[in-house]
Amino acid sequence: MDLSTVMDRLAIDDLVTEYAVAVDDGDWTAYRALFTDDGRADYRSSGGIEGPVSEVAVWMAENMARFSVRQHLIVNRRVSIEDLGGWSGDRAEVRADYVCPMRLGPDEDLVCGGRYVFALARTGGGWRLRGVVVEERWRRGPG
Repeated sequence: MDLSTVMDRLAIDDLVTEYAVAVDDGDWTAYRALFTDDGRADYRSSGGIEGPVSEVAVWMAENMARFSVRQHLIVNRRVSIEDLGGWSGDRAEVRADYVCPMRLGPDEDLVCGGRYVFALARTGGGWRLRGVVVEERWRRGPG
């Protein structure tokens, strides 16, 4: 593995971490900035919406506000960078498992888990998300 591939992998890992931090902190400006201009997100498997990041960010801000605490733990990251004959291309995909505990109320917690599929593109400003798809596989909580 050459140095540029290692640097790409580190930058991609940072981007996925910044995604989790933006969602957990409710920083929807930072969330939007992680995406390409035509970026999309799909949260339908967890009861959400799918669409352009500008619309999804508004939905996220409204719906995630009911959780006083959120903590996305994104693990088992499998990174695939486009291979152009031994050189890193400008597209990548990350498949990563997640567990997300969230606080609904004083004695009410919701915990869910599943897999993220992140589609990434190299831009003039570095790696950005072209798309995020949530594949929720389980959920435990009130009701």
